[in-house]
Amino acid sequence: MKSAKNKTIDISLTDGKEYLERCIYINRKMEEKQILNKTIIGDSLKVMEKLPRSFVDLLIVDPPYNLSKNYHGNKFNKTNNNEYEQYTVAWIDKALPLLKPNASIYVCCDWKSSLVIGPVLQRYFQIQNRITWQREKGRGASHNWKNGMEDIWFATMNDNYIFNLEDVKIRRKVLAPYKENGKPKDWEQTEDGRFRNTCPSNFWDDISIPYWSMPENTAHPTQKPEKLIAKLILASSNKGDVVFDPFLGSGTTSVTAKKLGRQYVGIEQNPNYCIWAEKRLELAETTSQIQGYSDGIFWERNVQINKKAPK
Repeated sequence: MKSAKNKTIDISLTDGKEYLERCIYINRKMEEKQILNKTIIGDSLKVMEKLPRSFVDLLIVDPPYNLSKNYHGNKFNKTNNNEYEQYTVAWIDKALPLLKPNASIYVCCDWKSSLVIGPVLQRYFQIQNRITWQREKGRGASHNWKNGMEDIWFATMNDNYIFNLEDVKIRRKVLAPYKENGKPKDWEQTEDGRFRNTCPSNFWDDISIPYWSMPENTAHPTQKPEKLIAKLILASSNKGDVVFDPFLGSGTTSVTAKKLGRQYVGIEQNPNYCIWAEKRLELAETTSQIQGYSDGIFWERNVQINKKAPK
């Protein structure tokens, strides 16, 4: 029995039938209206062939890293760099026709797969940046530096793309408040302390990995935090836009898109993960709360916020 404080979503196939029934299988060409706001069960490379052309505003991809890993029965085996490059090319070739002319693309990877993915992306897209974000979890290594970072490549179809800077500024504590004519300069005094809103860089150290007492947590072994994905969605899409994730996992991209007023489409081959995604989407009907993000502000990790996040 789990502790009452343990909110981890790990519904079994037997107990999750009602959620599985909300997902769809695809065996023919589909129209956009048939797939919007749906979780699609299947192999992403096969499913993408049947999706409509040019319907995606924002593509968020979290493919299996080039590591041997068991995703609750679906195994991905580590390959050499040439084979992983071919795998990357394969999913890009399937995803590319689905993108609108001004679409943006974000691809998650660890440092090793980043060395392969970055050069491949350059062949297809305009690389805008490489984000590195800090994981505060991870085991130490006895003969190497602890791996505490991951990359996200940011690319676009061309120079005509969305970037909503004001939506992704981060609120930081002011340690040495400077005043001009007796008034705060570039900071404000709030009930929570002294803060300034700053432009985000491509290094993010404010992300918390989901853990057992967080409502977004699932039993997925490589779940991405909603706060992480929220930054990508807010920066590179507008309300009502379509966010597509061909490797959905436990649903973080779809759930975050829904909470932020976007439409979503996700593909996942593991039915169990689809159940967890649908459960989270159900929970998002009653709360739009995203840990570390409230009142339109991204807060630093572990900052105490007195004001409750909106429901």
